[in-house]
Amino acid sequence: MEEILRLFPERMKWAIQKKISNRWGAMQEIRFRLHRPVELVFDDHAEWLEHLQPTRKDGTFVLNQLSEFSLYRMEDELREGYVTIEGGHRVGLSGKVNTLHGQVKAIQNIASFNIRIAKQKIGSANSLIPYLYRQHYLSTLLVGPPQTGKTTLIRDIARLIGTGWGSVAARKVGIVDERSEIAGSKKGIPQHDLGVRTDVMDACPKDEGMMMMIRSMSPELLIVDEIGSASDVAALMEAVNAGVTVICTIHGDSLETLKKRPSLQPLFEHDVFRRFVVLNRQKKPGDIHRIYNSDEENLWRKSGCLTDEVDWRTSFYRHNNTDRV
Repeated sequence: MEEILRLFPERMKWAIQKKISNRWGAMQEIRFRLHRPVELVFDDHAEWLEHLQPTRKDGTFVLNQLSEFSLYRMEDELREGYVTIEGGHRVGLSGKVNTLHGQVKAIQNIASFNIRIAKQKIGSANSLIPYLYRQHYLSTLLVGPPQTGKTTLIRDIARLIGTGWGSVAARKVGIVDERSEIAGSKKGIPQHDLGVRTDVMDACPKDEGMMMMIRSMSPELLIVDEIGSASDVAALMEAVNAGVTVICTIHGDSLETLKKRPSLQPLFEHDVFRRFVVLNRQKKPGDIHRIYNSDEENLWRKSGCLTDEVDWRTSFYRHNNTDRV
């Protein structure tokens, strides 16, 4: 976690490290707000460091660490409201917004930093992956609000598909990692385990990157994070029509709300996705709430189900009623 701790002034760095100790695995966020206690967000609760209330000088230190003392280099990030750092960790920013002709130009006088900690959880997609495969992989959309583990799951899905699991051989996977969160690449080299047959297009816009990846690396399956714009949807349609399976994530709380978004209409009209994995915040991040097929029938059966139900738990061996998947 050195890439995170280096962002803070020394007095704060050691206090945070001491407080977290060996609990890094349960950390989700570190929230840093000027003149208010630092907040530590864990999987199931939050804690405050009352004695650490950052000043404007502390905020300037963090901003300099993020930008490597060159705010000009962060022009695009300041317009988007976040910065991705080494390791795939995302630092959200808020403060006074500058606009030009009604469009956001930058965020100035930054008063809040939200450091979202990216973690690789090997095996987190073990129980999910069999639902996405039926003689071949099925195009899949992972749906959930922020902090429900979408990126963590899609990262492990890439690892399993790119390495192979059970009797299923590895496939060629292409990841278009626009925000450098899935792979956490450093100088183009992924820092996370994404599988032996996986290639990454780092820091590239999704719409352009998908077609670049198809032309250059001939993937059998494409993975992208946080789709939503009309250009994302158009690129997904092009990829599917080129014979490539797509697996991606999107912010949302249900299929019903997604269907109301005009930009997503082509995906539903053309039945692009054969599986919809819905996550929620009721439990820890990465917990699956529902898995729907294209007819919106729920396929998900939690561990401990009846003997006539599907129960794959964390193994890759099928039991009863395999025709339901």
